[in-house]
Amino acid sequence: MRTDAFALRHLGPRESDLNHMLKTIGVDTLDQLIYETIPDDIRLKNDLNLEAPMSEYEYLTHIQELGKKNKVFKSYIGLGYHPTILPAVIQRNIFENPGWYTAYTPYQAEIAQGRLEAILNFQTTVIELTGMEIANASLLDEGTAAAEAMALLFDVRTRDQKKNNVNKFFVSEEILPQTLSVLQTRSTPLNIELVVGNHENFDFSTEFFGAILQYPGKYGQVYDYTGFIAKAAENEIKVAVAADILSLAKLTPPGEMGASVVVGTTQRFGIPMGYGGPHAGYFATKEEFKRSMPGRIIGVSIDANGNRALRMALGTREQHIKREKATSNICTAQVLLAVMAGMYAVYHGPKGLQYIADKVHASAVTTADALNKLGVYQTNTAFFDTILVKADAAKVKAIAEKHEVNFFYPDSESISISFNETTSIADINQIIAIFAEATGKEYVPVKILLPSGRIEGLERTSTFLQYDVFNNHHSESQLMRYIKKLERKDLSLNHSMISLGSCTMKLNAAAEMLPLSMANWNSIHPFAPVEQAEGYQIMLKKLEHQLNVVTGFQGTTLQPNSGAQGEYAGLMAIRAYHQSRGDHHRNVCLIPASAHGTNPASAAMAGMEIIVTKTMENGNIDVEDLRAKAIQHKDNLSALMVTYPSTHGVFESAIIEITNIIHENGGLVYMDGANMNAQVGLTNPATIGADVCHLNLHKTFAIPHGGGGPGVGPICVNDKLVPFLPTNPIIPTGGSQAITAISSAPYGSALVCLISYGYITMMGAEGLTNATKYAILNANYMKARLETHYPILYSGEMGRAAHEMILDCRAFEEKGIKVTDIAKRLMDYGFHAPTVSFPVAGTLMVEPTESEDLAELDRFCDAMISIRKEIEASTKDDANNILRNAPHTLTMVTANDWNFPYTREQAAFALDYIAENKFWPTVRRIDEAYGDRNLVCSCAPIEAYM
Repeated sequence: MRTDAFALRHLGPRESDLNHMLKTIGVDTLDQLIYETIPDDIRLKNDLNLEAPMSEYEYLTHIQELGKKNKVFKSYIGLGYHPTILPAVIQRNIFENPGWYTAYTPYQAEIAQGRLEAILNFQTTVIELTGMEIANASLLDEGTAAAEAMALLFDVRTRDQKKNNVNKFFVSEEILPQTLSVLQTRSTPLNIELVVGNHENFDFSTEFFGAILQYPGKYGQVYDYTGFIAKAAENEIKVAVAADILSLAKLTPPGEMGASVVVGTTQRFGIPMGYGGPHAGYFATKEEFKRSMPGRIIGVSIDANGNRALRMALGTREQHIKREKATSNICTAQVLLAVMAGMYAVYHGPKGLQYIADKVHASAVTTADALNKLGVYQTNTAFFDTILVKADAAKVKAIAEKHEVNFFYPDSESISISFNETTSIADINQIIAIFAEATGKEYVPVKILLPSGRIEGLERTSTFLQYDVFNNHHSESQLMRYIKKLERKDLSLNHSMISLGSCTMKLNAAAEMLPLSMANWNSIHPFAPVEQAEGYQIMLKKLEHQLNVVTGFQGTTLQPNSGAQGEYAGLMAIRAYHQSRGDHHRNVCLIPASAHGTNPASAAMAGMEIIVTKTMENGNIDVEDLRAKAIQHKDNLSALMVTYPSTHGVFESAIIEITNIIHENGGLVYMDGANMNAQVGLTNPATIGADVCHLNLHKTFAIPHGGGGPGVGPICVNDKLVPFLPTNPIIPTGGSQAITAISSAPYGSALVCLISYGYITMMGAEGLTNATKYAILNANYMKARLETHYPILYSGEMGRAAHEMILDCRAFEEKGIKVTDIAKRLMDYGFHAPTVSFPVAGTLMVEPTESEDLAELDRFCDAMISIRKEIEASTKDDANNILRNAPHTLTMVTANDWNFPYTREQAAFALDYIAENKFWPTVRRIDEAYGDRNLVCSCAPIEAYM
C-alpha cells in the first residue's frame, strides 16, 4: 500500500473489499456500476485538469511555506473584527477535537445533549449581555444577522403598516460598511427602501417601519440610544441595534434601552479572525417575535422520565415550513464557533469578561491620553475600545506599516484605532511611537494603564451570567472536565458513521484541519491590505480555480457562508443578469415539489414569484408539467432551481432536456449542489446545462459540520454570470458589474477554505473521481444488503442509487412503529439515524459517503436488519416494546426495576459488536411538544421547566 497517497487514507473500502462489494451489488466492475448509475450523455469525456496530488507531508510543508507569505501585522482596524486570545483549553479540547467538530446538527437530540448544553450556554450569554428575552443558536456573521433583523422587523409590521405598504428602513450612518452593503443586497428584492442618515437628525416619519443603529459606532463613538428608541416606539418604528458583544459587559445593554432586536458577532469571544471567518453571529429579540426569528433556537424540555432534556425548538423549521412565505432561509448556523464563544464566557465568567472589557477600555483611554499630549487629538466624546484621532493619514500609514501595524483610515485626516484583549503596554508604546515619529515629537513611554473609568451615563448597572455554569469552571482542570463531560454525551464521526442523506458526513482529515491552528493563517484581519495576505490570495484563487475545474464553470465566489446563502447568491446573480439586459420583469422561479425547504425560501428572499412543478411517482421531475409552466411563464421566466442528482438520490436522464426547456424560454438554471458528492469527476453542472450552482464545502469538500456549522456555500457560474459575482465595500471582489455583498467578509469564511483547498490538493483528479465512484459504490452496496428488508423508494433507470437511497418505512405503522422509532432505536446500536422524513415523510434517507469502510457499512446494515426483525415482532397495540421505548439509557438498564417484556441485553446489546464500543444516550426520548408549549431558551433555574 502506498503510505504517501492521501486518497487511500480518505477512501474507506480497501481494494481487497471491491470484489465482495461488487458481487453483492451484482456487477462485474466498478465502471459497470458507474455506467448503470449515471446517464452516458452527461459523463465527462476527460479527466479533471488538476495538478498532481500532494502527500499529507508535502501538503503540510506547502501550506506552511504559503503561510509565510502572509504578513501578520498588529491589527487595530476594528470594524467588527479583533485579535483575540483563544484559551488553549478550548483550542485543544473543542477547536481541534473531532468529538466536537465532526458532530452533525442536533436533530437527534438524545445523542446531542452535550453540544445542546454548550449552545444553550451561548444563547444565555447573548440574552444576558444584550438584555433581551430570547436568542438563537447563532447566525453566520454580523452583516447577515443585521439583514435578518431588518427582515424580521419588516415581517412584524403592524396591520396598518402592511396595509399602507410602509417600506422604509432607517440605517444609521454609523453602521459598519460591510453591514450596510449586505443590507443593500437583502433589501432590494424585498422592496424595502433603505434611508441612510444621522440618527440625531431622524424625523421618525410614519413612512418607516424600522431602524438599525450601531453600538458603539463604526469608529468608536458611543451614543445613548434610549431617547431615539423611545421616540421611535411612539411612532410604531421598531429598532434593531448592532452591538459589540464585549462592550456589553461595560455598557448599558440595548435591551434596557428598549431595542426590539440586538445583533452582532461573537468573534471577539476568543475566535481567531481567520481573514474573515468563520465566526458566530448572534441574534436576540423579544419573545413576542419568536415565530418570526431566523435560525435555530435551543430549548429546554423533558424526556420520557420527566428529566430535563434539551432539543432544537422553534426557528429554522418554522421558516422552512413556510417555504415561499419564509422571511429567512437560514439552514446552517456557526455552531462550532458558537460553542467556542459560549465556552469562552463559561471559562472567564462575568467577572472575567468585565476584567477583559475594562482592560480593553483602559488601553484605549491610556493611548488617547498619550496621543493628546502629542497634539494628536481624540475626537470621540465617549468610547469603549475605539478612538478616532486627527492626523495626516498617509504619513501615519507609511510609518505604521513600516512597523507592521495596521490602523483604519476613514479619510486623509482621520485614523481609527481599535484596541483588543491582546493589547499590551508594549503595544500601546509602539502606537504612541508611531505618532511621535509622524509628528516629529518626543514622547514619554507609558508604564501603567490609566484606570478604565466610567463611560458617563452609559455604565452597565445590571448583573449578568450569575448561573452556576458561568461561575464554576475557571480553572483549566474544571473547564477541561466540563468540556469532556459534554463531549461524552454526543455521538460524532469519531464514534461511528453518520449516514445522513443529503448531508454527506465524510471524513474531515486531520491534515486538512491542522493549518487552521497556524498563526500565519488564523490571525489576519479581513480588511488588512491585500498585499499583507499574499498567502491567502494565492490559496483562495487556487481554490476558486479548482472549483471552476470541478464544476466546468468560469467563475467562483467564496463569499457565501452557507449552502442556503449560496442559493440566495446564485439567484441574486441571475436577477442581476436579467436586469442588465433590461429584463426587470423576469421574476418567475420554477421549483420542483421535491425541493428542499431552503429553495423556495431563498427564492422568496430574492423577490421571485415561485411556481411549483410536479414530480412523478418515481420521484423524477414531471418534464411535461415543467415544459407547460415554462412556456406559460416564458415572458417572465427567471430561473429553475434543480437539485442533481435529484433530492431522491437519482440521476434523472432527462436533465439536459429539462435545462434546455428553461433556456429556450428565456430563463437560467440554478443547480443546488447538495448532492455534488455524486458528480465530482464523473459529470458536472456545466455539462448538464446549469448556469450557476452552489457547493456545500462542508459536505462534498470536507469542511466538518461542527455540530451545525461552519458552513461554506460558494457559487460557481458560467461566463454569463461572472460579471455579477458579489463585491465587498472595503476589499473589492467579484465581477465588473458586481452585486453588493452577500456576507460581511470579502471571502466569507476564508480560514476554513483551507480545508477544501487541502482536500482537493491532496486528492488530485484521480482521487476526487474515485471518491465519487466509492460514494456510489458504498450506497449501492448498502442498497443491495438492505433492499430485501426495507423497500427502496426510488432508483435510477437501471435500478441503481446514486450516492444515497431512501428506505420506505411507512408500512411499519401497521405494526405501530413510526420512522422516528427506528431513528431512536438506532441510538441503542451506536448509530446516528439517517435523514428522517425528508424528502418523503415516513422514510429514512441513507448516504454512507466514500470514507466509510466495509466493516462499518456492514455494522450499520446489521443494525438495520436487526431492527427490521424487531419491527416484525411488534404489534400495534403494544406500546411497551423495544422500539417505542428507545433509546435506552444506562440509568434504565442498570435500574433495580425492569418493567419491560424484553431483556436488558436486548435493549442495550442487541448485537455482539455493540459491547466493544457502547455509546449510551444520556436522556430518554424527548417530549418535543412539551418543549414547544413551555419555551425556555436559556440557563434558567430548575423551576422554569418543572
